[in-house]
Amino acid sequence: MQSFHGIQPVFDEDNLVSHTGLVPVLALAERAGLSELVREHSSVPSASRDVKARTVVAGMLAGADSIDDLDVLRAGSTARVIGEVRAPSTMGTFLRSFTHGHVLQLGAVNRRLLHGLADTVPGLVGGDDGSLVLVDLDDTIGEVHG
Repeated sequence: MQSFHGIQPVFDEDNLVSHTGLVPVLALAERAGLSELVREHSSVPSASRDVKARTVVAGMLAGADSIDDLDVLRAGSTARVIGEVRAPSTMGTFLRSFTHGHVLQLGAVNRRLLHGLADTVPGLVGGDDGSLVLVDLDDTIGEVHG
């Protein structure tokens, strides 16, 4: 960031919460069992994998499209209202530890989470008429550079 006439802006307000919309969304995900499902069905060799998975989900919901962008969750008091978050460097190590098998485990978590969401929010998926819902998940793992 460049200074203008010697003035350097600083964003250090401790009480700022820039993504308060995450609070109800993450509360719904927790009621549907997100953290418990990650702990139960994922064997990624990482401590606090449920917190790290929540961090990725929250970051994507906040608009993060890279590991470094996950830092948006650590601004101000955001972590105080949405729960624990991890640093981008920690998240990068976590995500790089995934194998194809771990991705398949996350697919199982997603399926169970969808069931949990459907139980928590009636009418969320399909209607009483037995209509189907298509959820398209991309499980492509590719090395990223740059």
